[in-house]
Amino acid sequence: MEFHFLGTGAGLPSKQRNVSGLAVRFLQRKSAQWLFDCGEATQHQLLDSPITLTKIDKIFISHLHGDHIFGLPGLLCSRSAQGATTPLTIFGPYGVQAFVETALSVSSSYLSFDVEYVIVQEGTIFADEMMSVEALEIDHVIPSYAFRLTEADRPGTLQVERLQEIGIAPGPVYQKIQRGEVVKLPNGAIVNGRDYLGPAKKGRTVIVAGDTRLSEKMKTFADAANLLIHEGTFRADKQEHAQRFGHSTITEAASLAREADVEHLIITHISSRYAEEEKELELEAKSIFPAARIAYDGMIFKL
Repeated sequence: MEFHFLGTGAGLPSKQRNVSGLAVRFLQRKSAQWLFDCGEATQHQLLDSPITLTKIDKIFISHLHGDHIFGLPGLLCSRSAQGATTPLTIFGPYGVQAFVETALSVSSSYLSFDVEYVIVQEGTIFADEMMSVEALEIDHVIPSYAFRLTEADRPGTLQVERLQEIGIAPGPVYQKIQRGEVVKLPNGAIVNGRDYLGPAKKGRTVIVAGDTRLSEKMKTFADAANLLIHEGTFRADKQEHAQRFGHSTITEAASLAREADVEHLIITHISSRYAEEEKELELEAKSIFPAARIAYDGMIFKL
């Protein structure tokens, strides 16, 4: 999985940071691409990335504040102008459909593809054979959600030496055995692929959280995740300000990561007041959780 940070600022765009937008590219899903939040000018940020509008088939909106949704109508229209015909699903709180359809209607815009809307509530909102997505309502000034992406467990390592010991040479049959299929060999012997696989590899877990105050239930939701992407709008000295406006501090995000025992933490949604304090922000986070990073526009994280 590749995480492309398109916008990492809070509230308003600045010269250093655009407003919220994150694209995820799944290299093992035929390069499927999902988008999390879509602040103003997200489509401009995409121009400097390998993400392709026509390949984005799912958009997850954490909440309906403008810095997370104002780029959505324009992005959809550009996807259409590029000739996309494949359907797209938008997951978001109640009201997201009215926002998009009103913008398209008032501007007399036409889309060349179908849009399906899924109103987000707590629980599983998407699942297929490779990935599931669960939503958790968190603590902001309007309904806001965190998303937990859980990858399905992957087959164990193929035990090649054992196969060769029984006379099965490398070839297309290995792919069937790797999938755990029962295979009939040319000599009539039957091989159960599951007998030649090591232990299954546990699927990875990623948390993408919308705007939120420090939330106790996020500790359980993010427990042992491979990656936690969480807002840290303010530094520790602005904790009261953060609480008032429904946000977390960098210190709070780092403390959450430590208590939830996650593997990696990336802090985003940074206030524009810290434009000249990048190193200080990261030092503040790392003093609590050494595996923390402060996101920046254009950053790519590979998991």
